Amino acid sequence: MTKARTDYLAFLLRLWREDESADWRATLESSHTGERRGFASLSALAAYLRETTTADSPGPDEPDAPTEPQETPDE
Repeated sequence: MTKARTDYLAFLLRLWREDESADWRATLESSHTGERRGFASLSALAAYLRETTTADSPGPDEPDAPTEPQETPDE
């Protein structure tokens, strides 16, 4: 298995709002994995993109980058 390429990202971006007074919402779909992420605001989308493209952060396709909040099993 090859290591995920971290210097190139491709996404399908969808933007919408429920009405003219509502905030814009967004989804990003990775063209590499098909994974979708939803964002309730453009600022949340921008924060995710900043975090994803920071040199110290693993890319979204790398195993060290959790895609969902991790749940701990009940003991």
